[in-house]
Amino acid sequence: MAQVEATTERIIAADAETVFDALADYKEVRGKVLTGHFSEYEVREGGDGEGTLVHWKLQATSKRVRDCLLEVTEPTDGQLVEKDRNSTMVTTWTVTPAGEGSSKAVVTTVWKGAGGVGGFFEKTFAPKGLGRIYDELLQNLATEVEK
Repeated sequence: MAQVEATTERIIAADAETVFDALADYKEVRGKVLTGHFSEYEVREGGDGEGTLVHWKLQATSKRVRDCLLEVTEPTDGQLVEKDRNSTMVTTWTVTPAGEGSSKAVVTTVWKGAGGVGGFFEKTFAPKGLGRIYDELLQNLATEVEK
């Protein structure tokens, strides 16, 4: 099983603290900025960054649905890490300043992929598909915080 990784980034016209606070707000903001690929969104514990436990289903393709139960930590300033209790998937959100009044948001998801031929296709195509999903999510986040 090989590690699969997908990374997407976007410059957002809002300061890093505003962007990070919006990402970490699982009670109000996060549910609003998710794309149509996410369903059954539910905050089960916490709701503001570290200590949050959140559930959703992620439908990456018509056949592939992940049932995710994510524990949220904040290991460093400007970073949120979502570890899925149901799989090896870990998503890291990093927000840093990018000039006056702007920030760069980077999302990286890694997981242990399948082996064999299926693993080859997963490693080849899954990062592109997940990248499109997170690009749309980051666009939604930008629209939310640039108001």
